[in-house]
Amino acid sequence: MTLLDYIKPLDKLVLESLAKRCSTTAGQLRQVAYGNRRASASLAIALDRETDGEIRCEMTRPDIDWAYLRNSATTTPEPTAD
Repeated sequence: MTLLDYIKPLDKLVLESLAKRCSTTAGQLRQVAYGNRRASASLAIALDRETDGEIRCEMTRPDIDWAYLRNSATTTPEPTAD
């Protein structure tokens, strides 16, 4: 599902609520959905979180190596010897 497919059926209040939870505006979401603007990394992450993964970071920002970030978040750092 694309961002456009996701937001098209939303009524104005639901879209505005999603935008607020993503720290942006409904207009900005529309601009990103129609390809007129590029989502920031933080917006891509917020959309992933607020749509329960339906709009994945990889979809809105394919130029970022999300696989690396996702993998590094699951590894635990080695304890340091003092």
